Amino acid sequence: MTVTPESIRQAHKAMEGAVIRTPSVFSPALSSMTNADIWLKLENQQITSSFKARGAFTRMCAMTPEEAKRGVITMSAGNHAQAVAYHAKQMGMPAVIVMPSQTPFAKINRTRAWGAEVILEGRNLNECEGVVAQVIAERGMTLIHPYNDELVMTGQGSVGLEMLADNPDLDTLVVPIGGGGLVSGIAIAARDINPDIRIIGVEAELWPTMTDMVAGADIRGGGETLAEGIAVKKPGALTMPVVRDLVDEILLVSEVMIEQAVGVLVEQQRLVSEGAGAAGVAAMLQYPDHFKNRKCGVVICGGNIDPRLLSAVLTRNMARDGRIARLRIDITDEPGMLADISTAISSCKANIIEIFHQRMFQDVPPKLAKIDAVIETRGGDHLHEIVQAIRDKGFSVTILSDMSS
Repeated sequence: MTVTPESIRQAHKAMEGAVIRTPSVFSPALSSMTNADIWLKLENQQITSSFKARGAFTRMCAMTPEEAKRGVITMSAGNHAQAVAYHAKQMGMPAVIVMPSQTPFAKINRTRAWGAEVILEGRNLNECEGVVAQVIAERGMTLIHPYNDELVMTGQGSVGLEMLADNPDLDTLVVPIGGGGLVSGIAIAARDINPDIRIIGVEAELWPTMTDMVAGADIRGGGETLAEGIAVKKPGALTMPVVRDLVDEILLVSEVMIEQAVGVLVEQQRLVSEGAGAAGVAAMLQYPDHFKNRKCGVVICGGNIDPRLLSAVLTRNMARDGRIARLRIDITDEPGMLADISTAISSCKANIIEIFHQRMFQDVPPKLAKIDAVIETRGGDHLHEIVQAIRDKGFSVTILSDMSS
């Protein structure tokens, strides 16, 4: 393999001025939540908001003038797509990007904004491969693979160099895994600097493909995940041996924990991360004992999340914590009922967001009605205080959206 610590150092030097040297920041809130010292490597602040700009640059710099004239093609759920499109524009190359059909609009629009031709095809990266092969046969374009390419892996390894340059005493690195290019490059670089460093990979539970591949098991994977950036049907044949030999453990994180991690980063750290970018934080929240009393570097590998999706995730997290709840209240359909309910809620210092009258349900007698009240609270205990206050007014109350359990 040509991916070596020295080649990673050379690639890192070559990308100076073309790729941002992103900061590593300490997170007091996450450190307190996990009983560890947590440093976040902010690749969500990279060019095109993802670490992918590193590997794409390294690979594209190695193209011949004739290859550059014909242009580049790749398949990507969005982050690699934007990186290839961006560097293609800077280098004056044509670019075609094949993206899964359900890719968030924000990633599609940003890719097109860099001047690339976008083709939407399939449900995941691997289903895009047929279209890629067809375009290569027709136009002679060069494939810039998202992960299964040694030069791409080399460029991604620069993340590890920067993390350990900023914090040489890190004893654990936590890295999301999709195809494996990022974790492979980081592992090669980090092991050279500190052979004893602990490297933890993270996959979504729905897509444990690298876990299965390393174990020699049948590869599983399927379902809609918030971390679509690491939902890879088949990891790289080049990356797998590196993961097998240099990564200590791969942790699988649930969808609920990925959602919580995205929310924690926004609320506690004021950082916007996509689901894949927050996977490392999700692992620390789901498996705190793995990291207790350690000094951890966590890669926030991307920040390209659709604003509508981010809004939904934050709202769901608030509902899960009891900070937003929908209450269904049975009333007699007569004047004064809504005033009594409002008084009960306001007496607890809660905020009413929306009120709906439900009179058309078949199980509601003509002289009765149901009120759906969406309220904002301080959390679970406050919610139950509000419910009790409404019941004290003589109403029957059901919590429709309490996700705290």
